[in-house]
Amino acid sequence: MAAFFGEWRDRLRAARDRLIADPRFQHWALRNPFTRPIARRGARAALDLTAGFVYSQVLSACAQLKLFDILRDGPLTAPQLSARLALSEDATRRLLDAAASLDLAERRRGGRYGLGRLGAALAGNRAALSLVEHQPLLYADLADPVALLRGEKRARLADYWPYSDGARPDALSADQVAPYSALMAASQPMVAQEALDAYDISRHRRLLDIGGGEGVFLGAAAARAPNLRLMLFDLPAVMERARKRLDEAGLLARAEIYGGDFLNDPLPQGADIATLIRIVHDHDDASALKLLRNVRNALAPGATLLVIEGMSGVKGAEPLDAYYGFYTLAMGRGEPRRVEEIEALLRQSGFGEFRLLGNALPTLTSILAAKAV
Repeated sequence: MAAFFGEWRDRLRAARDRLIADPRFQHWALRNPFTRPIARRGARAALDLTAGFVYSQVLSACAQLKLFDILRDGPLTAPQLSARLALSEDATRRLLDAAASLDLAERRRGGRYGLGRLGAALAGNRAALSLVEHQPLLYADLADPVALLRGEKRARLADYWPYSDGARPDALSADQVAPYSALMAASQPMVAQEALDAYDISRHRRLLDIGGGEGVFLGAAAARAPNLRLMLFDLPAVMERARKRLDEAGLLARAEIYGGDFLNDPLPQGADIATLIRIVHDHDDASALKLLRNVRNALAPGATLLVIEGMSGVKGAEPLDAYYGFYTLAMGRGEPRRVEEIEALLRQSGFGEFRLLGNALPTLTSILAAKAV
């Protein structure tokens, strides 16, 4: 019976595809008052796909020129902004009109421009802007997507994440880890807030953040749970950056910091909850499985693991396959995974009792909880 309905759905979809691809049907759909709204939405979606790279470049220009920071103090005219942005008046007006069309800016009375709704949201979110400012690296690698797919070019993004080549990541120098560590630290507060709003960390006594970077998540968790002991494991060069940040936050007395390679070195024991934040999707299945088994070996039965990252197939986050699929391709390893695919890896590693937690922004991250069994 299932095969019959599956075949029926395939035939129905094939008929739909032939109909939508027919120029005569497209013309009729635009003229018909009942189908016109649907046809217009489809045309707008096609425009957004075609022009999406340009939209991203407008956003990137606004971020690089600090336009949102400037307009946060109040609306200004194009001539006033021209001097602040070091652009000609014509170029300034062109950028402002483009930004206004994307809701990044907004035309105000007297020929002035202020923040649009999206621009206002970004102006108040330094973490999001750090990610926007990082995107030109990816855009350069995507200039020839077919060459990237065929493996005919080496992507520059792989050099930005130097551990992605898999050769002795624990031997990386402080200079090599500095750029990506700073980016992760700048963007981590958004992810930390989502995860900690979705999961009550205060029920635990000791947290181990694996690949925890500079300790931003540990700092956020410590604020939610004053009695929580903190453990961080990352590469030796990153470990020193974490020690400095946690010391400045007055948290060093509550923290234990370990350096090593989480794929090959034993992880510290004693935690009743561990976190992997934006880590699993950076690895292929074999490496991810090796990592998860290493995590399981460090946890006692009943301990909790939180996998915190963008996941495929989650309602409201459907486009992540496109973004993370090509980002990890340019990076040189990893892939976006569906929740059930992550669960399968976890099950093979000795975890069970899976729960996908509800959170406000699945486009930013999802949170999958598992128990060591």
